[in-house]
Amino acid sequence: MTLEDLEKTISHLPPEELAKFREWFLDFDAAQFDKRIEIDAKDGRLDSLADAALRDHSAGNSTQL
Repeated sequence: MTLEDLEKTISHLPPEELAKFREWFLDFDAAQFDKRIEIDAKDGRLDSLADAALRDHSAGNSTQL
């Protein structure tokens, strides 16, 4: 199946099925994002960002939420 096939199928869904698909896709996409962040964190790709944030916080350049 191609992206074009998926687009055509999705565009023909009735509103209630489209709503179900949208909810499913949002959950799917969020899970994929979470997996990518987890992999990046384990591989150390976020270390420099965390270090910079901690330095900024230690320097008083942050505010409490």
